[in-house]
Amino acid sequence: MSASPGPTAPTEPVGLTWPQGLRYGLLGLALAFVALPLYVLLPNYYARNFGVPLAGLGILLLGARALDAVVDPLLGRWADALFARSNATVLARGAAAAVLLGLSFGALFFPPSTALPFLWFWAAACLVLCYLAFSALTILHQSWGALLGGDALGRSRVVAFREGLGLAGVVLASLSPVLWGMPTTVALLWLALLLGCWAWRRAPRPARAAFNPAAAPATDATVPNTHATAPATRAAASTAGLLAPWGRADFRALLVVFVANGIATALPATLILFFVQDRLQAPAQMEAWFLGSYFITAALALAPWLRVVKRWGLERAWLAGMLLAVAVFAFAAQLGAGDSTAFLWVCALSGAAMAADLALPSALLAGVIARQADPAASSGLFFGWWNLAAKLNLALAAGLALPLLAAWGYTPGSRDPDGLQALTWAYCLLPCALKLLAAGLLYFLLLRRRSS
Repeated sequence: MSASPGPTAPTEPVGLTWPQGLRYGLLGLALAFVALPLYVLLPNYYARNFGVPLAGLGILLLGARALDAVVDPLLGRWADALFARSNATVLARGAAAAVLLGLSFGALFFPPSTALPFLWFWAAACLVLCYLAFSALTILHQSWGALLGGDALGRSRVVAFREGLGLAGVVLASLSPVLWGMPTTVALLWLALLLGCWAWRRAPRPARAAFNPAAAPATDATVPNTHATAPATRAAASTAGLLAPWGRADFRALLVVFVANGIATALPATLILFFVQDRLQAPAQMEAWFLGSYFITAALALAPWLRVVKRWGLERAWLAGMLLAVAVFAFAAQLGAGDSTAFLWVCALSGAAMAADLALPSALLAGVIARQADPAASSGLFFGWWNLAAKLNLALAAGLALPLLAAWGYTPGSRDPDGLQALTWAYCLLPCALKLLAAGLLYFLLLRRRSS
């Protein structure tokens, strides 16, 4: 039946079904699988197996990570150019980035020579390639999800599939090197990347109308995008600088909340092993239970948070997650030596709160992108700046917590009461203060402004 002329009612956004969500989100498992070894296991691996001095290794990692963060906006512009061409181009470049990621990751952990001068150059080159491929693939994948459109609940479902499978990747990456060793871990990464890219090619695709208003073939519009495209806006976006997202007040407001909340979330992640070993004095085997309960509960909590979003909306649901985290860490401040069982509950409940941080901010960002006249023109650039902020959160957390602990008198391995009290302040109370700051910013910059 041919469409009748004249105005038509807007198309109702279509949410992802479970099979569609799994096909889109599976690549998130591979990306999370590679992230944990890069950020957590690599320093210990190089120091233990190759005798690399920790000070020099720290400088090397800092330089590679700084370069990785700085180029994210440039990669975002590159992603926008790919989306402007076709979905097939995005998938092809994503596959190439996946191959580069797999090759550089394997080369990083298995250098051809362990002679120290050569090893420095080899590690630096592999790290740069690995980080660039990882960031490029991440931005393409995130932008694809944002351009699928949908209402607040639909956007939350897209992010929840990606982040839920990402949490599964984190758990698998934490177990694989211990249980099976690094050769098997590299092989599993290749398998995850191959399956992730294969599934991504069969996932719902952004409507071609988001790229070219004159062509929107039905075969490329599995999930409709209902936002109109303005050619004039397209031309303006193509000539805009890297700072274009900062011209939007809603993006600036959301990013301020995201950074304040992100530092609060990253602080306990940076200090958890110090707290477990010195404040709780827990057995070493309990560390796996603490981390496992945190990540598994986070994955299980994604679906309940979607129900909260349906009832309360994205902003109020995120605010509830922040307040839950404050209550949990205020309770953790009362714990001491031998309170391992109680701390298991802290890990589980803080994991549930962290699930809101995983799914809801990115869904809000997708809403910011969707409110543009031409969402596809700069979605990658938005995610480039977003990922830069996320990486800075981790750096700022370590840069804030570790010097403060040293200034307050804490020494790792110490049982000095004043030092342990300082550790509790840094692990529990400082994140609470920053979470409350983020909650206030969320209320005044997003919730109150939207309701007014």
